[in-house]
Parts: sequence; C-alpha cells; structure tokens
Amino acid sequence: MTLMTEGLFQLKAASECSDCQRCWRGSREGGAERDRVDRIVQEVIRRVRGEAIEDARRLVPVGVSVRHVHLSQEALEHLYGPDSRVTKLRDLYQPGAYSAEQTVTLVGPRMRVIERVRVLAPLRDYVQVELARTDGILLGMDLPVRDSGQLEGATLITLVGPRGALTLPVAIRAIRHVHLSPADVQRMGLQGAKKVRIRTTGPKALLFDNVAVKVGEEYIPEMHLDTDDANAADLVCGDQVEIEM
Repeated sequence: MTLMTEGLFQLKAASECSDCQRCWRGSREGGAERDRVDRIVQEVIRRVRGEAIEDARRLVPVGVSVRHVHLSQEALEHLYGPDSRVTKLRDLYQPGAYSAEQTVTLVGPRMRVIERVRVLAPLRDYVQVELARTDGILLGMDLPVRDSGQLEGATLITLVGPRGALTLPVAIRAIRHVHLSPADVQRMGLQGAKKVRIRTTGPKALLFDNVAVKVGEEYIPEMHLDTDDANAADLVCGDQVEIEM
C-alpha cells in the first residue's frame, strides 16, 4: 500500500518535549531532561529515606502523554524495512521506557494526517495508537477509551512509514491511570484499589474519576493524562496531584 501525503493537511507532531512546546519545560535548553532527572532523584531520595509523602498526602507527579504509537517487531519491519530496530532517542520517566528516533504518519478517513508521531519502546507484541479526543476529531475518528492492550472496538487507522503502510483497528484514547509500586500502594493505604479519584489544584482545578491503578515493582509514582485532560486542568508534566479513594 502506498500513500502520498504531500499536499494533505499536516500537523506537526508533539511527541516529545522539544516538539511539544506546550509548556515552558520544552522551550528552555536542556530543561526537559533536567526536569526528568530531578523528578527521579527526588523520588529515589524519598524512597531511601523512607519518608512519607509531603503532609502525609497521596501526592504524585503528572506525566502528560502526547499522541504516540506502540509497535510490534513485525509492524516495525513492515513500516521501516526488514531487520529494522528501534533507536533510542531519550529515556522516559518510567524505568525501561523510552522514546525512539522512529516516527510514523497517521492517516484518518478524512485523508487528514498527523505527521512525525513518535514510536515508544520497548516494542510490544501488538500495535496501538494512543490519541486524544481532539486528535480524533481532526482525523475524523470516534476513539474509544481503552486500557493499554485492550483493543476490542478500537478504531481503524493507517500508519505510514518510510518503507510501507499498515491499516489496522488499533486507535484508542488511553484510560487515565496512575503508576505505583507495591510499596507506594502500601504506604498510601490503597491496597486492593483498582480505580481512584485524583484531585488537581489551581484556577482550573478538577476531580478526575475512574483513574486506573497500575502496580509494578519497577514503577515510579506518576499519573498519566492525555493532552486534552491535562489542558482541561491546566496541568503540565511534573505538576503535583492528589490521589483520593
């Protein structure tokens, strides 16, 4: 399958801080990387000292998840050619996760495109495109809300790479979720919680409901929101929010 994208509606990607420019962190030299390192250092120090969260509250930082793609090895080779491998661009906040140099172009049923959408790694055993509702409106797509890997009813979308294209029912809006380690769950008194509410502060304060709790030994506390939810609450990466039961 060959698609010509020249002359179609184009939208610059916002899949990493240097592209995003949604807040001051992405505009200062080296700012995004320094912020990421600062957040990890603070979390490590807190864990080593065994300190409770400030004021005994369940505070976690926000990570704003801009549109991105997860690929399988088979899909990567279809889009980038045989024996292709992802090339690390930079580490993400959660241990082991990183953004890749590779990007794809997304094409919707209105023949509108979003270019340079970042591939996140490590590779998975499935393909998934995570977008915000406004991305779907632009592309002419009704995106269901799904947890990662749960692609039943996902929307058909075309991914275009330098060596090929794929059209698959894999486009979703990711469910709001918070990453916690088992120790964090114990310390915060969240044993058995599958979903929580999270409260924000400021002039556009909101209470987010139905926030899924994801627990893993390697996780660092962080709430993930898409750009629409983050913008609604006037949040940027690193802002603190509070978990409620």
